[in-house]
Amino acid sequence: MPGAMKRRHTDEEMVTISLRVHRRNAPRIKKYAKVVEAEGERTYTVAEVFPEYIGKEQQVAIRGLRYRENLTQRQLAELTGIPQRHISEMENGKRVIGKELAKVLAKALRTDYRMLL
Repeated sequence: MPGAMKRRHTDEEMVTISLRVHRRNAPRIKKYAKVVEAEGERTYTVAEVFPEYIGKEQQVAIRGLRYRENLTQRQLAELTGIPQRHISEMENGKRVIGKELAKVLAKALRTDYRMLL
């Protein structure tokens, strides 16, 4: 009885992933994908891939959750009663997100309010 043999790599083991990212981040994502493919098992933190977002987790979270729910700032403002300009200022780090605002936003964005603090 022949011994076990390693299977050859085939394209069937590969998957195609589609991402929707801002145009300015596309080159960085492509570079990251090449590194992952070459290195195999290594994992990366968000901070390693996007160091410019360190310290901006709340702003990124609001924007990302809003995109996930397919909402514009205006639509989120209508759902929450928070003025659209305040949402814009929160997403750009110009306005602090307090606990009460975080709870209101979290309810509309279907997430835990602590994600926004």
